[in-house]
Amino acid sequence: MPVGVAAGYGPQDRASIGASIGGGLSRALMLAALALLAACGRIIPEAGPPPPLPPPAVTPVLPPPPPPTALALGVRAGPDVLTLGLTAATAAPALLSFRESCPRLTARTDNSQLTQPGDWKPACDAAATWPTSDAARFFTDNFETVVVGDGQGFVTGYYEPEIAGSRLRQPGFDVPVYGVPPDLVHARPGDAPVKPNGQTPFGRYDETGRFVPYYDRAAIDGGVLANRGLEIAWAADPVEFFFLQIQGSGRLRAPDGSVMRIGYAADNGQNYTGIGTLMRDKGLIGTGPGQYAASMQGLMQYLREHPEDGRALMNQNKAWVFFRELTGDGPVGALGVPVRARVSLAADPLYVPLGAPVFLTLDRTVASGLWVAQDTGGAIKGANRFDSFWGAGSDARNTAGGMSGRGPALLLLPKGALARLGR
Repeated sequence: MPVGVAAGYGPQDRASIGASIGGGLSRALMLAALALLAACGRIIPEAGPPPPLPPPAVTPVLPPPPPPTALALGVRAGPDVLTLGLTAATAAPALLSFRESCPRLTARTDNSQLTQPGDWKPACDAAATWPTSDAARFFTDNFETVVVGDGQGFVTGYYEPEIAGSRLRQPGFDVPVYGVPPDLVHARPGDAPVKPNGQTPFGRYDETGRFVPYYDRAAIDGGVLANRGLEIAWAADPVEFFFLQIQGSGRLRAPDGSVMRIGYAADNGQNYTGIGTLMRDKGLIGTGPGQYAASMQGLMQYLREHPEDGRALMNQNKAWVFFRELTGDGPVGALGVPVRARVSLAADPLYVPLGAPVFLTLDRTVASGLWVAQDTGGAIKGANRFDSFWGAGSDARNTAGGMSGRGPALLLLPKGALARLGR
């Protein structure tokens, strides 16, 4: 028999069974739902504050990397000094300037890391009494040559300009020559990064005691320092004074013929920007129509022919130099000794010990020969970058303004310095 028939489930039986199952299932589901609701009421907590976020990651403050130096760049021995062809006439001026540098050489820290103060003592002791008539032998006996990096020098020129000026303001003399403002200071340790020369930058402290950059050229030119009694003199021509600031020292010749010599005292701590580079970027430098020569004379011509644009261009060089009156023999360089025409170089002290002799062999033969690094400059940065000093007057101005020489550069270090460096 079929199973269904044997069980005896007819249609009514199936309906009854379905109703019975359905009713039981519904009651079971209701009871389960009630139980679940009751359980949920017991285990769901009331809403509370969200859990705290993890603390933000803290980026560690790393010390600044050490500045590049001649030692870090790499040095090697150069040719023997005997091969340089020095004579008494060509070496005597350098001997005199080296002698003047010795008190600083034997006492100051060499930021190039090539020498120590004691390295210079034997040469300086010898220089004190060495006759200039035998100057060539002084250098061959006491020095060895060193090549820094690739040894390829680039040399420009500077001079001591003489411009129209007056101690007192008078008609036609309206450009202020400022002395050092009392609120211009070096940052206290920890308030600003130390510069490669080991000093903190110039700036000022605002009303809250926070160290901030000092006023830039545009602000100073706009009169932010006016009427504070800071003027030590007045110049007649803003363009001439702009280039005197670049040179770092100069002479002011008054209408009565008297001369006041001024020199660098401080700067505003702002970055130097060469307007020649800005003009080149604008397509103003060249030999085509509407372009100007890549020399100081060419730059001055543009500034005079375009006074409004020229003033805006000058203000892009935010650096400003404050002056003091100089007395004595010649302008004073960064080493603290007088710079001499056709002898003194400005150099980057990270690559050249200030006071060291330098021998140049350039495509501008007028600048080839033996020099002494005694100065620095805002635009003189990097290895084998030099600025040659040419003195005062129109000839010096013409030579310096057009100077651009390239060729091998050799440092002269005291004998034994390379061996101490393991080179």
